[in-house]
Amino acid sequence: MSIRLQNIGKHFGKTQALEPVDLDITEGELVGLLGPSGSGKTTLLRIIAGLETADREPGGRILFGERDVTHLHVRDRRIGFVFQHYALFRHMTVFDNVAFGLTVLPRKQRPSSGEIRSRVHRLLEMVKLEHMAQRYPAQLSGGQQQRVSLARALALRPDVLLLDEPFGALDAKVRQELRRWLRHLHDELNFTSLFVTHDQEEALELSDRVVVMSNGRIEQIDTPDKLYRHPANRFVFEFLGDVNHLEGTVRDGVLTCGDARLAVDLADGPEELLLRSHELELAESPSPEAQLPVTVAAISPVGAEVRVELEADWLGEPWLATVNHANYERLALTRGARLYALPRRWHRFPAERVKQPSRAPEPVS
Repeated sequence: MSIRLQNIGKHFGKTQALEPVDLDITEGELVGLLGPSGSGKTTLLRIIAGLETADREPGGRILFGERDVTHLHVRDRRIGFVFQHYALFRHMTVFDNVAFGLTVLPRKQRPSSGEIRSRVHRLLEMVKLEHMAQRYPAQLSGGQQQRVSLARALALRPDVLLLDEPFGALDAKVRQELRRWLRHLHDELNFTSLFVTHDQEEALELSDRVVVMSNGRIEQIDTPDKLYRHPANRFVFEFLGDVNHLEGTVRDGVLTCGDARLAVDLADGPEELLLRSHELELAESPSPEAQLPVTVAAISPVGAEVRVELEADWLGEPWLATVNHANYERLALTRGARLYALPRRWHRFPAERVKQPSRAPEPVS
């Protein structure tokens, strides 16, 4: 089931929580709504669900396929909703929690008891909890409870599945496992789903496309790869990962910031460059193009890469570099070591671009 939003906005009193937005989600697509707190992503999700009402002006519409659901009550929209904190009935078993939505349907719509049992057992098999059907929520881990919540949402065979920070209450390892599991389940069932998150890694790993939001508006809609490689504006660039800032003055093709020097092909005048942490190389000596002396302040050799925090007299704030373990061992990195940062690439956004671009332009670099 496709989803189409046309000119949907929202005010709470005199405060505009959501500027009028347009959004098309194709059938079978998994889309992430990504943004900081207050960006409007949860408000947008709740409007799609029918838990909030969009402004009557400027007269927007919400379509599920060809069905206009703009003014339909939440119970008539045929959506499944998964909350951050599970919202399971503590006095009911896992089986009864999943079956609940089916058992309270009007008599004419309610499946037979045999069909309900069959559907619930099938869902519990899919979420790998069939052996826990008679347990209670208090006897489950957080990850297991969230899988029960998802099975309950799918039991009614909704047209659309909506998830509000579905993994927000879980620890990092469980979050990662459930992300992979949800992606696999989504590909198997091919349902249309939209989920809210403020976790950049989660959105980029899980989504077919990501909607990046800030201050109640859509900044960019694109695939994870295009978002990261071709951000539409400075906000998107800075929100998707760690960013280092180099601000100084360009003269005769050299940007100067205190003791730092970097060759750049830019006109004379003040400039600010942005560098991602993986675009920095660390070396024991400067290069002809870059002389950026730094001191190692902290090292975090965890995971596939080593995160290195850097300080320098010419920096107003710490820089962050990520290096592989081979370079970490080659440089014998220790706190207090004096090194040089060598940028492999830098970015600049000299002016704000038009909001909500249909295709993201590549930053100047």
